[in-house]
Amino acid sequence: MPRADRLPYPWESLTALALEAAIAASRVIMDVYARPIKAVSKSDGSPVTEADAAAEAVIIEHLRPAGIPILGEESVAAGIVPTLGERYFVVDPLDGTKEFIKRNGEFTVNIALVEDGFPVMGVVLAPVTGQIFAGDRSGAYLSTLENGAARGRTKLATQPGAPLRIVASRSHGHEALAALCEAMAVTKDVSVGSSLKFCLVAQGDAQLYPRFTPTCEWDTAAGQAVLEAAGGAVVTLDGKRMAYGKHQTSFLNAYFVAAANQSLAERAAAEMTRILGQ
Repeated sequence: MPRADRLPYPWESLTALALEAAIAASRVIMDVYARPIKAVSKSDGSPVTEADAAAEAVIIEHLRPAGIPILGEESVAAGIVPTLGERYFVVDPLDGTKEFIKRNGEFTVNIALVEDGFPVMGVVLAPVTGQIFAGDRSGAYLSTLENGAARGRTKLATQPGAPLRIVASRSHGHEALAALCEAMAVTKDVSVGSSLKFCLVAQGDAQLYPRFTPTCEWDTAAGQAVLEAAGGAVVTLDGKRMAYGKHQTSFLNAYFVAAANQSLAERAAAEMTRILGQ
């Protein structure tokens, strides 16, 4: 965990700062959401809207006083990659741009703090529903955005027992998913967009979130922090905790599984490896 004597802000204030930045970004996003949405394609073919860049600018403005490097999706797309030390923020200003364009409400603002290669704090805010999922060393909790402020604080905890429910992406399916469901004796699947998949596992509505398709660090850091704070685990197919700061792969993650606890994550990772023939 972060060493308090080396942080420019008290530990608790960093979570509050991330929450404040996410709320400010949500206002910008909802302003764009209320108008006709124009999207263009990035070099990798993924869509981007004016809300993405505008929200990231607001987040950076709020986080900058902390004096901690900020790795932002839109900044990286523009060729701006800061020097990252042992501690940095990871920002996805609008996770689930496809869901944003579809207007189904399943998109989020993601802000995380990475320390020594792992996310130790995360905020995931869903602007349409007002749900705010947060996790840090004090645990994971759910709040609601009301009149521009976070209200309430319900503690989150995973539910690792059977029957198993699996959460899959609404926009990124994979043929191996059916084989995994059979191998793990999954009884129900739930489809949702963006980093809300991590949050469903964190609050016990599902036990598994396998990922067979590419993601980047800004897609997963905040959700991983929330899930781990709720008692869950996120591992790559070798069974190791998913790590961050992967400059050599342009911050691309390996395939992974998020689960309600470590043993379930390791079991699912082994099955995914078998199914993929790795």
